[in-house]
Amino acid sequence: MEKSIAALNNPARRKILEWLKDRSNFPPALPEHTGLDGVCVGYIQEKAGLSQSTISNYMGLLKQAGFVKAERHGQWTFYRRDEKNIQAFLQAVQSELLKD
Repeated sequence: MEKSIAALNNPARRKILEWLKDRSNFPPALPEHTGLDGVCVGYIQEKAGLSQSTISNYMGLLKQAGFVKAERHGQWTFYRRDEKNIQAFLQAVQSELLKD
């Protein structure tokens, strides 16, 4: 749970998770990427206005926390939310905070 909370302790990382809820927050996929799940890391970087190294670090933290899944296609990495793990985290937090 600590990794998850640490990953969320940054407004840019929370914003990225929000953006990833809806693919239309990003430009259309390139023709060769049509049908692939997720969003190319380059689109995330462009929308966030942050450096490539910062975005790589942020996405790595979100992946380690279980909030996103990454998939390589050639030179590109595509990210998508891991809804199952996000829900499990929210339930764990709720369970911990609402203990009797």
